Amino acid sequence: MASSFDKYQKRKLISSYISVVISIALVLFLLGCLGLLVINSKKVADHFKEQVVMTIYLNDTAKEVEVNQLKKSLAMADYSKEAIYVSKEEAAELMKAETGEDFMDFVGYNPLQNSIDVYLKADYVTTQKLSEISEQLATKSFIDEIRYDNDLVELMNDNVKKISFWVLMISGLFTLIAVLLINSSIRLAVYSKRFIIKTMQMVGATKSFIRRPFVWKSVQLGIIGAVVALIGMAFVLYYLDRTFPELELLRNTVMIVGLFAGVFVLGIIITWISTFIATQRFLNLKTDQLYY
Repeated sequence: MASSFDKYQKRKLISSYISVVISIALVLFLLGCLGLLVINSKKVADHFKEQVVMTIYLNDTAKEVEVNQLKKSLAMADYSKEAIYVSKEEAAELMKAETGEDFMDFVGYNPLQNSIDVYLKADYVTTQKLSEISEQLATKSFIDEIRYDNDLVELMNDNVKKISFWVLMISGLFTLIAVLLINSSIRLAVYSKRFIIKTMQMVGATKSFIRRPFVWKSVQLGIIGAVVALIGMAFVLYYLDRTFPELELLRNTVMIVGLFAGVFVLGIIITWISTFIATQRFLNLKTDQLYY
């Protein structure tokens, strides 16, 4: 009879440990994924900004030497990520592919202009800097017109600011929720052993002696939960890097290693503090208060 009761208690204890590990792992995993979003938010925003194109239309009278000099200067400019020359014939072929019709059959000639598409670096995709670049280039006599989507640039920058603000707010809120959830799981695990704690205290054991095995066990569970969470984060990061290789998510190894280390340490610290507080609470309770 005693043997079956011991087995029941052991299964109950193991079940309690598993639930704590799962709770810690899930919370740390979600917190880590949010951390990945935070450290890569600028990279994602920069990726979309660098899709903005400034198109420079050239006069038909522009000399080949002038065009070549302009292409070289644009390619070496601080604000330029890439500069692509598009002839009027190439532009006509692109329009034909998009519309499915050859507009030159109706017009009789090619009204398009030679142009250079400039893909800007993310830091220069602002209304003010685009305006300055445009004014600087417009001084060249062989440039007919410079176009870019100013409304899109303003909208993109406004949305980046809003998203960054809310990501930081949600990160802070989620960190608080993570601490509370892990703390709650640890408290429930310690609560189930409140009578053992009080018995040890009644036979003369010191508080630090009673607290030590509980803290160490919780730290072990925290380490296991953190490792499980890190494995999950590694799979997510690997999947995102394979799906969106242009973002180069694995390039910033220092930040990623720092995040992984932070999640691991956070799992240990939260479990240690939560267990310390929970055991201290039950150590300070009177015997008759243990039943409530």
